[in-house]
Amino acid sequence: MPSLPLVSGAEAVRALKSLGFVVARQRGSHIVMRKGSQGCVVPNHKEIKIGTLGGLLKQAGVSVEDFIAALNA
Repeated sequence: MPSLPLVSGAEAVRALKSLGFVVARQRGSHIVMRKGSQGCVVPNHKEIKIGTLGGLLKQAGVSVEDFIAALNA
């Protein structure tokens, strides 16, 4: 499994959108994204910590490989 890259909140949102997620709502710096029954909360910060990103992807049900592929697309 490849290690998670350092990404910003905007980059994470863009990658998740390309994986089929849509922005459901935003309150402050937290963006709630949904895809069917799956959902996740993305902090809209300059840099998302690795542990936070890992938890976010687990919550969304997205593999690290799929996320990295969506980032590079």
